[in-house]
Amino acid sequence: MKTYNVGLIPGDGIGPEVVNEGLKVLNTAMSLDGFACDLIEYPYSGTYYLKTKELVPERVIDEWRKLDAVFLGAIGHPDVETGLVERSVILGLRFGLDLYINLRPIKLYASNLCPLKDKKPADIDFVVVRENTEGLYAQIGGFLKKGTPDEVATVTGVYTRKGVERAIRYAYEYARQRAANSPHSKAPRLTLVDKSNAIRPQDIWTRAFAEVGQEYPDVEQDHAYVDACTMWMIKNPEWFDTMVTTNLFGDIITDLGAMLQGGMGIAASGNLHPGRTSMFEPIHGSAPKYAGKNMACPLGAIMAVSMMLEYLGERAAALRIENAVSHLLVSGAIPSVDSRSGLSTTQIGDMVVETMRAGN
Repeated sequence: MKTYNVGLIPGDGIGPEVVNEGLKVLNTAMSLDGFACDLIEYPYSGTYYLKTKELVPERVIDEWRKLDAVFLGAIGHPDVETGLVERSVILGLRFGLDLYINLRPIKLYASNLCPLKDKKPADIDFVVVRENTEGLYAQIGGFLKKGTPDEVATVTGVYTRKGVERAIRYAYEYARQRAANSPHSKAPRLTLVDKSNAIRPQDIWTRAFAEVGQEYPDVEQDHAYVDACTMWMIKNPEWFDTMVTTNLFGDIITDLGAMLQGGMGIAASGNLHPGRTSMFEPIHGSAPKYAGKNMACPLGAIMAVSMMLEYLGERAAALRIENAVSHLLVSGAIPSVDSRSGLSTTQIGDMVVETMRAGN
């Protein structure tokens, strides 16, 4: 039996609750599809920091590098300095493991979930490839004379040819693979999203996109400035297939994409270094006001498990999970993907498990 070593970081707020439901689904997939996961739990979170004042040490990042994958719940505590623990855990993973791709599927499963008029599942089914280790998140900058009338804050965005090109190349490959696996036999299409007309250094993206694109003549190439992209995501989301974009723009447009598919409650992402340890998470925050109330939607965490299994090569198990979630949403058994569904966190997890076992 194939066994995977998976790091587990439940985190803060609703994180442990949604992770528990993800683990229910993972355990069911293991029993149905004949593989195993050895889980190694890590305590790092805002709650843990308040008790110990400990952030993630380098030795733990070294441990993470030896795992097959990491499953993260959510990080953030209202009593801890904003971003302190998030930078330690999330950026520790992204930079420590060089997780240079953030992969975000944006897929509408049931028309009633979409806030846009007359949009159907066939209209909203695309993927955003976000460069994940550079740009304005490179942590270069700081404060001068902080707290005084003369305060200055600086931040430097960094784009390297290596970083840009490897993200673009991954996106071309992904677009090609996505088209090959599509039941609709459509040609692959990749859209570059940047703001190189106003932020001229982003021309490195435009040039790399065109140069790498010469190696992929079968992939239709498109370009959109980020402001136009957000407009078209609302007006004509069916235009998009695969996107590739910068770290900051990817962060923003994927939250917009989450709303198109029904809300943050179903949105999942993979933070990838292809071929190496990668991290999977729901993209919602820790939502402390819902913590302990058993009312947060766990579908984002469950879909993160599906993404993780797809990445690990357990494609049948990944599809089994996605099909179960899709069935429950299309049938209306789960009427929404937020806290107003009338279903508890644990109920939704149980429903997904039961649907998987029933073969739907």
